[in-house]
Amino acid sequence: MVKEIIKEAEGNMKKTIEVVKKEFTSMRAGRATPALLDKIMVNYYGTPTPVNQLANITVPEARLLVIQPWDKSSMSEIERAIMKSDLGITPASDGTVIRLAVPQLTQERRADLMKVIKKKAEEGRVAIRNVRRDINDNLKTAQKEGEISEDDLKRHQDEVQKLTDRMIKNIDNILSTKEQEIMQV
Repeated sequence: MVKEIIKEAEGNMKKTIEVVKKEFTSMRAGRATPALLDKIMVNYYGTPTPVNQLANITVPEARLLVIQPWDKSSMSEIERAIMKSDLGITPASDGTVIRLAVPQLTQERRADLMKVIKKKAEEGRVAIRNVRRDINDNLKTAQKEGEISEDDLKRHQDEVQKLTDRMIKNIDNILSTKEQEIMQV
C-alpha cells in the first residue's frame, strides 16, 4: 500500500515538472520556436482552435517563424489572434504565408522574463513540496492506524524526501537551462 502511495506521489511530481517545462517552452527567449504559438487560439468558424491545428509552422531561420495556413480563409483570423496575444510580435502576411520575425530581447525584457521564469519554477517547487506534505500526512495516518511501524514511517519519509529533492533538482536544472537561453545574446 505504501509503495502505491509513493508511486502516485512520484507521478504527481513528474506531472508538475511537465507543466513547468510546457510553461517554459511557450515563453519567448529571442529564438523562434513553434512552441511560442502553443497558447494562441484562433476563432475558426466560431470555435477556438490552436494555431498549430490550422497551419504548418516552420522555422527557416533562428529568428523567423513561418505560418502556412491550410485554409487560406483563416489567415486574417490567425493574424488577429497573434496581434491580440502577449507575444509582442507583429505578423507580416503576403497572402500565402504569415511571417513572424522574433526580435532580439532587450536587457529590460530579459530581466522581466527572468523574474517570470523564476516565479514559475518556484510555483513548481511549491507544488512538489505540497505533494510531499500530502504523502507524509498519509504515512503518518497509516502509522497511527497501526498499518506501518514507526521505523517504516521514518524510512518511507526519507524515501519521499529523496524523491522530492530529486524532483526539485530537476526543476532547478530546467530553470538553469532556460536562464541561459534567455541571457544568450
